[in-house]
Amino acid sequence: MSAVMKGILEPGYTKGGGRDMGKQETGRPGNLDNLQEGAEQKVVFITGRVHPGETPSSFVCQGIIDFLVSQHPIARVLRDHLVFKIAPMLNPDGVYLGNYRCSLMGFDLNRHWLDPSPWAHPTLHGVKQLIVQMYNDPKTSLEFYIDIHAHSTMMNGFMYGNIFEDEERFQRQAIFPKLLCQNAEDFSYSSTSFNRDAVKAGTGRRFLGGLLDHTSYCYTLEVSFYSYIIGGTTAAVPYTEEAYMKLGRNVARTFLDYYHLNPMVEKLAIPMPRLRKEKPLPYKHPLLRDPASNYPNGKGDKKSSVNHKDPSNPF
Repeated sequence: MSAVMKGILEPGYTKGGGRDMGKQETGRPGNLDNLQEGAEQKVVFITGRVHPGETPSSFVCQGIIDFLVSQHPIARVLRDHLVFKIAPMLNPDGVYLGNYRCSLMGFDLNRHWLDPSPWAHPTLHGVKQLIVQMYNDPKTSLEFYIDIHAHSTMMNGFMYGNIFEDEERFQRQAIFPKLLCQNAEDFSYSSTSFNRDAVKAGTGRRFLGGLLDHTSYCYTLEVSFYSYIIGGTTAAVPYTEEAYMKLGRNVARTFLDYYHLNPMVEKLAIPMPRLRKEKPLPYKHPLLRDPASNYPNGKGDKKSSVNHKDPSNPF
């Protein structure tokens, strides 16, 4: 799965001999300064389903992936400027067994980020090694880590963030959730909180928040199991699979706002489809019509009553 996602979401992917994602539909190369060899790569790392029972996280993650690999102008700009690393299922054994929170061996993997065992927590161990490797690579800037979960008691989507002694860093950390709140009607910034609870010390958000430098931001993205309330209303709207995936799409597009890439979308030329050229019908003056056409029951009308399909009309 890791190899597959790495191929899909990194530049150079071709499916079935298809085109390189580094080129636009027009055939022109994108603005790939961030993706050129030797350039510093801005990386967004996303994980999901560390708790197997939290199925909504998979739909949110699917929304992110489907959008990023689409030909939407925003997705194309994001692929040109950022590298997305996505591990959509950190606990596949637990999902297969139908566990709610634990792995095959009975561990809550989201409490073992400090020292994961390659034997007892293999997926966690592998992802942590990859993140540490990228962190130590001077050509890689790991800017975001987002771990997607589902919440059984709270409504809407919201985030957990970390607390830092540096007030400026703490304020900068609030920017992404605020932008997401503007893009997603089901995301609640008022429910978003920043903490350093001791019980959360072994989570990915807390561990990586302490490991990575001041240019990186780590979040837990939570989404309700059951419903959300839109601002200004009191009625709860039940979540659907499509609503979860829509939240994922909105998470992805929020990176466009965060990195001020909107002008790139406006400049992106979208080719217009070619219109089929239709031959104009021959014009006949009413006074010069075929005499037979003046008689509905005549032989001249019999031919016109047959339904001949115009080959130039595709419908």
